[in-house]
Amino acid sequence: MEIFQPDLIDQRDKQEKTPLFLAVENDHMACVEYLLDKGADTGIGNKDRETALHKACEQENADVVELLLTHGAGVNRACCRGWTPVHEAVGRNNVEICGMLLKAGANLSQRNSYGITPFFLAAQTGGQEVLTFLMNDGADVNFQMVDGATALFEASKNGHGGVVKLLLAHKADANKPTKTLLLPLHAAAQHGHLEVVNMLLPVTSEERIRESGISPLHLAAQYNEDEILEVLLQAGYDANAPLSPDHSCMYQDRRTTALYFAVANANLDAAEMLLEAGANPNQDTFNPLLVAVRQGNIQMVRLLAEHGADVNARMPNCQLAFPAAVLLCVRYPAMLKLLLDHGCDARACFQCQCASNSHPPAKGLCKDDLGLQKEEPCMQFCEMISAPSVCGWTGPIIDLLLDYVGHVKLCSRLRQLLDSHQDWVGVKDRTRNPPSLRQLCRQQIRQEAGLQRLPLLRTLPLPRRLIRYLHYDE
Repeated sequence: MEIFQPDLIDQRDKQEKTPLFLAVENDHMACVEYLLDKGADTGIGNKDRETALHKACEQENADVVELLLTHGAGVNRACCRGWTPVHEAVGRNNVEICGMLLKAGANLSQRNSYGITPFFLAAQTGGQEVLTFLMNDGADVNFQMVDGATALFEASKNGHGGVVKLLLAHKADANKPTKTLLLPLHAAAQHGHLEVVNMLLPVTSEERIRESGISPLHLAAQYNEDEILEVLLQAGYDANAPLSPDHSCMYQDRRTTALYFAVANANLDAAEMLLEAGANPNQDTFNPLLVAVRQGNIQMVRLLAEHGADVNARMPNCQLAFPAAVLLCVRYPAMLKLLLDHGCDARACFQCQCASNSHPPAKGLCKDDLGLQKEEPCMQFCEMISAPSVCGWTGPIIDLLLDYVGHVKLCSRLRQLLDSHQDWVGVKDRTRNPPSLRQLCRQQIRQEAGLQRLPLLRTLPLPRRLIRYLHYDE
């Protein structure tokens, strides 16, 4: 004998699930049929406001979906996340259930709590079949979300190559920008989706890229996507394209070039690619060479110097009477020698305003925060090297610098520093005698060549021994 209690048919458990919801959740078709025949309410949701129809779509049970729709289940009911049953079906790329829901009146324009429509969700999740179904049903391929993102942008960001190809075939516009002016190509480059980048390159407007204020090269370099960087350079993207002021001001160092990103990431391969493509190593306010010196990245410093980076670059808002690179590598003689070999001005380190006269109390070192610190009076080399944190390097550093200058006189402070250490007496003695003719000749030749032509000395048809002599390689 059947015992039926109508007042219990829609009873809820602690999760606010009804018997109908539980029957659908556990795939008990006979129970679902029985409960519906007895008048179970299809519109009651659980604590997340998900109905039995949501659950059936989630589980991709087409028979249950059909049964629920036959009994009047609401196709546009939204859960607490704003998802409708059609969102559930689209998210699982289930064309059959989508068709059933659309016939029952599902609204394709309904958005979830994040403003995402079913069509946008299909692109986001890579559902090619359901995307085709929705486009055939009239979905707008160029519909933009609140933030300006299109389905093509989202598919590009997530690397869904098949979806990107499908959308482009249906006339999706690759040049519709987001509210931040980014294009699908930007998204693909940032996330390293090479296949998508190759599809978008022929259909992306260079003018729109310029209007965006940021090149895909910047994003590829920033996120160490070397393959993408190579493809973009081969496609002709400008290695010197600057960030717009709006983008540049987002960084404390006011960087503007893709090369700066590569150097800041210590990405030697990316930096080399950009330099070989013609990147100017002296375009940024804070020279990338100084970034590499500060990192102690001698390979990067060598690469930049060989491509014409200014070894005498100044540090913005930090007034120094000598090259800023010397300040940054005073504890690293090998780095300093490399810079001196490439023309770093050693003589400036000995041009003290006080000379033999007594010096005022030494100032502290400029704080190294990428050169954006408070402006201070011009600091002399002798002031810097006498700071307690670096004065222990005075002898070796001056000894090295003397190899790259002619006759110089030490100021009273430098002499004092050298006198303070018994092992440095020989360094001081070097300045009492004139440099050798060998050294003076080398200095004169290098001076006549000039900074820009120093690297070319190696290409001259001269004996190898002479080339080594000119480059301190003896």
